[in-house]
Amino acid sequence: MMRTPSTTKKKLDGSIFNATFFDTRNISPCSRLFLDQELNSSLLQCSYFSLQLLGVFYPYNKGAIFTSLVIIYALTSGIAGYTATSTYLQLEGTNWVRNLILTGCLFYGPLFLTFCFLNTVAITYSATAAFPFKTILVILLIWTLVTSLLVLGGIAGKNSKAEFQAPCRTTKYPRKVPSMPWYRGTVPQIAMAGFLPFNTIYIGLYYIFVSVWGHKIYTIYSILFIVFIILISITTFITIALTYFQLAVEDHEWWWRPVLCGGFTGVFIFSYYLYYYYARSNMSGFMQTSFFFGYMTCICYGFFLMLDIVGFCASLLFVHHIYHSIKCE
Repeated sequence: MMRTPSTTKKKLDGSIFNATFFDTRNISPCSRLFLDQELNSSLLQCSYFSLQLLGVFYPYNKGAIFTSLVIIYALTSGIAGYTATSTYLQLEGTNWVRNLILTGCLFYGPLFLTFCFLNTVAITYSATAAFPFKTILVILLIWTLVTSLLVLGGIAGKNSKAEFQAPCRTTKYPRKVPSMPWYRGTVPQIAMAGFLPFNTIYIGLYYIFVSVWGHKIYTIYSILFIVFIILISITTFITIALTYFQLAVEDHEWWWRPVLCGGFTGVFIFSYYLYYYYARSNMSGFMQTSFFFGYMTCICYGFFLMLDIVGFCASLLFVHHIYHSIKCE
């Protein structure tokens, strides 16, 4: 008997939102924390591009741009706290305070450690890139604002008492996933999902790198915004298509794959900046190397977090829609 998309959906409707997924003992804490911080990163990028298009920033004043990024990220931390707690409680978690603390440290932790190391290197070399003591105090005050908004958002998320509503029935025990050829595995699919969106920003990355790490100034923010929209759109379409292909072969374990498919573009950006450093740049010495690799690694990590939420939310809405249609039939 030929398998059709309709029959495949009906076979999986009890396993696609299986109850075992909502058992927090079976879910890595990172799967929840990534989604929380990804939303914060996505809001940061959207707010930054919107302000650039409105002409709020002067392109030649890089200090104002960096300061605005820190402030915007601090102000959006309350949203991260809300989504962290509400999502965690929807997954029947009990220790929401620990989850909120881990949410605050998922991106801030690596960024703070990188900043401390690079600032120490700059002080050792007596470089002007070292932050003065007053600036460090300002950063600590901003961190206090981040923590306060994160806690307030977490309390609001705890009191929201939202429940996840599956669009179809769920079973206690999921179906067995059939064996599949290698090209339908996780690694080939996330590699393809990361490579295609990366092609849309490949050319623009060079000019951005030259602006950030060179003496040129990047001023065409309208083009950059269009490239950003194309990146988000392609990431959305690719993750939805790959999720559909996964469900078409009766593989219902789809939750993690859109997260990896969406964020794998950050891995390709990481590979490109390695190429840029060794083939295109004239940087040398321990200080320049440490600054380049330290901050670029944080930027790639931020892209990974930002595109994760795009892929996951797109796939979640898609799966919710197609299985809601089964309920209506």
